[in-house]
Amino acid sequence: MKVFCVHPSPLMYTKVFLRLEPLGLELVAAALRSAGHEIRLMDLQVESHDDFQRELDAWKPDVVCFSLNYLANVPEVVDLAKAAKTRLPECFTFVGGHSASFVAGALLEHGEGLLDCVLRGEGEAAAPLLLETLANGGDLTTVPGALTLDGEGPPPSFIESLEDHLPARDLVKHRRKYFLGTLDPCASIEFSRGCPWDCNFCSAWTFYGRSYRVMSTERIMEDMRRIKEPGVFIVDDVAFIQGQRGMEIGEAIARAGIKKNYYLETRGDVLLRNKEVFQLWRKLGMEYMFLGIEAIDAEGLQKFRKRVSLGKNFEALEFARSLDIAVAINIIADPDWDKERFEVIRQWCMEIPEIVNISVNTPYPGTESWHTEARKLTTRDYRLFDIQHAVLPTKLPLHEFYGELVKTQQVLFKKHMGWAAVRDTMKILGGHLLHGQTNFLRSLWKFNSVFNPELQLADHRQPVKYEIPLPPPAAEHKIDAKSLYVHKNLGRKSRALDDATEQFVDEGRLACDAVPSN
Repeated sequence: MKVFCVHPSPLMYTKVFLRLEPLGLELVAAALRSAGHEIRLMDLQVESHDDFQRELDAWKPDVVCFSLNYLANVPEVVDLAKAAKTRLPECFTFVGGHSASFVAGALLEHGEGLLDCVLRGEGEAAAPLLLETLANGGDLTTVPGALTLDGEGPPPSFIESLEDHLPARDLVKHRRKYFLGTLDPCASIEFSRGCPWDCNFCSAWTFYGRSYRVMSTERIMEDMRRIKEPGVFIVDDVAFIQGQRGMEIGEAIARAGIKKNYYLETRGDVLLRNKEVFQLWRKLGMEYMFLGIEAIDAEGLQKFRKRVSLGKNFEALEFARSLDIAVAINIIADPDWDKERFEVIRQWCMEIPEIVNISVNTPYPGTESWHTEARKLTTRDYRLFDIQHAVLPTKLPLHEFYGELVKTQQVLFKKHMGWAAVRDTMKILGGHLLHGQTNFLRSLWKFNSVFNPELQLADHRQPVKYEIPLPPPAAEHKIDAKSLYVHKNLGRKSRALDDATEQFVDEGRLACDAVPSN
């Protein structure tokens, strides 16, 4: 079959600070290509809807599949699926991805008969089986994870091994368009998948059933050798949970003489537990690190059930500074913040050397907070669920909340990406320009045109075509744990962790968990 794989347009934040290659869709494309299908891939982060329509008309694919990892892209993906089916009535349309897995039924309803299927769970496992069943005229409701207008298939299953496929990076037309801050251009790579922790604002653990799986060092090195870009983003939810694996991969890269600049995300307690791993990776070229701090006080950490104490977080920041790398942290702005709270955050952020990003507390389907958040949603417009808009009642009038939020973001932007900061990165920028790379430089002019209180308010006034369904009421804020998961929680056997690391994870858990773990 001719299969057209499509990734949707960028979100508000990614228009300025980063643009990442569609790694998940590249993996699905690789699995489909291995199954004998002819594949084309289009990334609407760097191409247009007109390009999409021209490809439909010229190539006339048998199947059009969409990646849907972010809730804010739902309206766009639904409309594109409808457009594909309208232009090519005989084509088969389906959607998969992280967010699609949590709102599958709603997507079919929004599709009004023009969306044939939603695949829940890992696409590499389900997509080839779906198309094989389709080609043979079989019953699609026998496919694990498939949801159609005729019914629902068995629960989704994991791909047998993360090593079965490497990303089909060759299918992406504009690889030089991908960047992450000053890593320009930048590729993405996966060393592990899943997260054993259970923060209540996150859906990584509910999607993967608290599993944690890893790739072998040999397979990782095979993929590393294929990457041509000088920058590499390690996309693991928490990098180097197990120190031994981090050392093995790093030592293999050193032996191979691979020279890259790396960006990764990890937790403060993991950083402190595995200091020697991060020291090695600093020597290998790790120039940037993201630490999930989320809050600067104990009350905020408890609210988000972040499994790291305040003291550990600050200790981790001190150690990260000693590595002489650029550390980025995220602070979650709660809608109940007042002007004084915003000012405290601004002052604290200006006193520390780290790059600070401010996002808005947003309950998402697939998270515990989606079920337990006591405050009523003020909107059900998918487009506003992008952690840059307030979807819960704000203590301040909404226009004042956005004014304080953007004021805070502007202060932080000028600190790290304004012209004063550019002077410190002139050598890097010069190198980019010598190689024709302008992504990072262009981003310096985009901030004020994207982050604007009036524009955010105007977004709330836009007509709403599709509304997200509300979660079922939770009795006394208690949730059936099984209802949260996309992939079944198989407990300890699903986590490729040594016993000491498993104990380390468990010791970080609070006794007041809302959902029991295995």
